[in-house]
Amino acid sequence: MAKALSQRREARSVPDAPVELHVNGRRHKLHLDVRVTLLDALRDRLGLTGTKKGCDQGTCGACTVHVEGRRVLSCLTLAAQCDEREVTTIEGLTAPDGGSHPLKESFVRHDAFQCGYCTPGQIMSAAALLEEGRAGSDEDIQEFMSGNLCRCGAYVNIVAAVRDVASTGGADASL
Repeated sequence: MAKALSQRREARSVPDAPVELHVNGRRHKLHLDVRVTLLDALRDRLGLTGTKKGCDQGTCGACTVHVEGRRVLSCLTLAAQCDEREVTTIEGLTAPDGGSHPLKESFVRHDAFQCGYCTPGQIMSAAALLEEGRAGSDEDIQEFMSGNLCRCGAYVNIVAAVRDVASTGGADASL
């Protein structure tokens, strides 16, 4: 009986794998269970707690980060899928000159957060939206930000913050 249990445990064990993540311009060599999500690797292994764990099911957008410049839900992305790829979190989102990203300033200026829990994911999605050139109107901003939920209901201020940055010529943005 004990031997059978031991064999079952061995069959269920999942090996660790070496993963090299390039996060916010820094390389991190990790040994991770292949089932570890990018979100858990960022928060628990690298101490980058700016990315929030909301629903942990991919429905709220609080965990949005960029992988190779494209927004992804880090709770639904395995860290192993990001091996050797560039990952940008809210901590690494900066202006081209290395200063504070204009969206961060705009969110503060427009009071586009209340509890602030969803704010990092909102800003990461907004940055992607601007880079994709999809800020043509308030309706466009609402549509392309619809995967990010704000339980406090600060949507009007979030749209205003994104519109403000887009109107100043954010990357490929237009209003």
